[in-house]
Amino acid sequence: MTTPHVPTVHLTDLPVESDETVVLLDVREDDEWALGHAPTAQHIALVDLPARMDEIDIDAEVYVVCRQGGRSIVAVEFLNSVGFDAYHVDGGMVAWQVAGLPLTSDGDPGTAKIF
Repeated sequence: MTTPHVPTVHLTDLPVESDETVVLLDVREDDEWALGHAPTAQHIALVDLPARMDEIDIDAEVYVVCRQGGRSIVAVEFLNSVGFDAYHVDGGMVAWQVAGLPLTSDGDPGTAKIF
C-alpha cells in the first residue's frame, strides 16, 4: 500500500543496521509486537505516537512499519508534519516475514511470526 505523497521505501532499500542515525519504528499494537518483530525495531503503537514522539530521535531517518502498510502511512504523514524525516516501509512486517528477514518475539524467539 502506497500513496503518492508519502515517502516510501522497499525492504531491500532499508539501511542494513539501525543506529543513532536510523530508526526502524514499529507502530503495531502491543499484541502484534509480542508475536514477532524486527530485532532492532523501536515499538510505539500508532495510537500512542503523538504522546511518545519525543522518544524518537528527531535527527534520525525513521523507517516506519506496521502489519501491511495502512498504519505506517498514517504515522509517516504525522511524523513528517512535525519535522521528522520518516519513510513508510512498503509491505510492512508481512513483507518482512515473507522475505525471510530476522524476527524475534517477547516469548520464545523460535516462535516469532507475523502471520
